[in-house]
Amino acid sequence: MPFATPSSRQPSTASSKPLVLRDADSLRAALRRLRRGGARLALVPTMGNLHAGHLELVRLAAQCADEVVVSIFVNPLQFGPGEDFDRYPRTLDADLEALAGLGRPLQVFAPGTAVLYPDGPELASQVQVGGLSDILCGASRPGHFTGVATVVLKLLNLVQPEVAVFGRKDYQQLQVIRRMVRDLDVPVAIEAGATVREADGLALSSRNRYLNQAERRQAPRLYRVLGELAAAMKAGEGDLAALEQRGRETLIAAGMRPDYVSIRCQRDLRVPGAEDRDLVVLAAARLGETRLIDNLEFQRPR
Repeated sequence: MPFATPSSRQPSTASSKPLVLRDADSLRAALRRLRRGGARLALVPTMGNLHAGHLELVRLAAQCADEVVVSIFVNPLQFGPGEDFDRYPRTLDADLEALAGLGRPLQVFAPGTAVLYPDGPELASQVQVGGLSDILCGASRPGHFTGVATVVLKLLNLVQPEVAVFGRKDYQQLQVIRRMVRDLDVPVAIEAGATVREADGLALSSRNRYLNQAERRQAPRLYRVLGELAAAMKAGEGDLAALEQRGRETLIAAGMRPDYVSIRCQRDLRVPGAEDRDLVVLAAARLGETRLIDNLEFQRPR
């Protein structure tokens, strides 16, 4: 979608301390005040425990709108049985401090579960994005992307931003949101921020804190395997199944338990045909008790 262009209005600079809004009425009241001043709005949905990757998304949002709303909500609908919903890190005070360090005013929407799901998550109306939600991560996490699409649509309806910003690290999530916005005619531009990495290549993630020291040393192998597969295809190897199997075997040898290693088309994540050039290699693997995901976009030569 086209990159949103901010208006000539300058954001207020009275304070960089984020305004924390806890319910829909206070959020709408704050946004009405901003819109009376002609502000264009950007939304950055997060589950909190913010790291440098999240902050880069906020900076990107500030480039394409006058005012930025950051949502912080650990969404129960996108966690399956036995997953880490209860122990997922909730660090609101530290998150607010990190956002204040950006030096610009922000609105932070941090609702409780009852605000977004007044009858409980199990009775909430849900959004299913066909064709994209049950492959790759969706195959090993049934219902996950329905939970993601549902909460993102609720946030878009509440904030009604001109632009919403998501990271490329969760590549499948990005494509699910793009498809949902297109199919449901939601008037918002979706912008994608680049994956932010540690010096050794590990993609930043709130779940990296689950890794012990030995696992942390091994974790960058995931990204290196993606690079090796992309390089092989650029060099002319064309047997996708053999490359994917090689990637899985390499991860297993490195002590990981891969959910999948897959080469797909960038735009819609379908299995590429011989004529497709814009590809992405994606992988998810467990290392100890931590599930890692990563991806790498590349162009296949003719």
